[in-house]
Amino acid sequence: MVYEFDLAERLSAVGEYYFSRKLREIEQLRREGHDIISLGIGSPDRAPHPSVVERLAAESAKSTTHGYQSYRGAAELREAFARWYEERFGVVLNSETEILPLIGSKEGVMHTAMTYLSKGDRVLVPNPGYPTYSSAVRLAGGEVVEYALREERGYMPDLEMLPTDVKVMIVNYPHMPTGAVASYEDLARIVAWCRKHHILLVNDNPYCFLRNDAPLSLLSVEGAKDVAIELNSLSKSHNMAGWRVGMIGGARERIDEILRFKSNMDSGMFLPLQLAAATALGLGDEWYEEQNMHYRRREAKGLEIMEALGVECRPHQAGLFLWGRIPNGENCYDFCDRILYEKGVFVTPGGIFGSEGEHYVRISLCASEELLQRVLCRIKN
Repeated sequence: MVYEFDLAERLSAVGEYYFSRKLREIEQLRREGHDIISLGIGSPDRAPHPSVVERLAAESAKSTTHGYQSYRGAAELREAFARWYEERFGVVLNSETEILPLIGSKEGVMHTAMTYLSKGDRVLVPNPGYPTYSSAVRLAGGEVVEYALREERGYMPDLEMLPTDVKVMIVNYPHMPTGAVASYEDLARIVAWCRKHHILLVNDNPYCFLRNDAPLSLLSVEGAKDVAIELNSLSKSHNMAGWRVGMIGGARERIDEILRFKSNMDSGMFLPLQLAAATALGLGDEWYEEQNMHYRRREAKGLEIMEALGVECRPHQAGLFLWGRIPNGENCYDFCDRILYEKGVFVTPGGIFGSEGEHYVRISLCASEELLQRVLCRIKN
């Protein structure tokens, strides 16, 4: 007989991730013989640059690269991140003190919550927004205070309406799931508001180079480092989602504080991964241009799919997804299940990102043009 044990109270605040449950259902449908096409997950389907894979193989073949690594990350990777931020964003970060490599930026969300939140601390979290933000806050014992992002405001926060008795504010621009892009002026207003009210500002920025003509870092705003940190990642921009390589950039004080928690959680990242990531960060403009050429072609096909579904998309979206409003105010879960069971196509209900997404759906552009054409044919038929 298997014994039962009480779960930690913190787990009562979170449930199983929606995609974890839904992908099991899709797998069961496939076992039953149904041909299901998924446009749900934003996992890049293209490979990293060949030079990155070659560097990983070469470094892995060395006998000297398999031991424990520095908690602060390899110097070569930190220096590569520093050059990347200066060349791509015009932001100067000290590679010794203002950059902390991560095992994926999702790790950084959790580390930040565990570093700064005590029981009852309030955190402003976007609605709609990445569900991990709320989960991390609750697991750390904090209280989620949602702030609405609405289409009529360009998915920017209404700062005048936000409570100020909070410890942290999480933002994510370019925004997932809506694809909204913040201007420098938008980010400057948020930074000024957080400075005025002494609130730690966290920007999650993994989509900055995808379908975005003007990549921007929140840390480029004057005075941002006084109150802000930024998470970034190679998962989306360099097709390295499974490699789990990300970073936090910010003032020395923030990096040292987060390291106090992180150093108790892992023993460093595999060195060949770090060195290959440094190679990826050194890729030139042609890499980003080729990436976006593919995604722009897929975007055109994705817009046809949305139109065939009767879904209205806001223009000028960035990132790996298309976000659109469902016709006639239909419930997003019913709409997506109908598409799944009638057409064999899985699209993501906007409601999983918060109540403000309940009349929206999202599709991933991490699919070939041929696959997207197959989806279009199914929808039209």
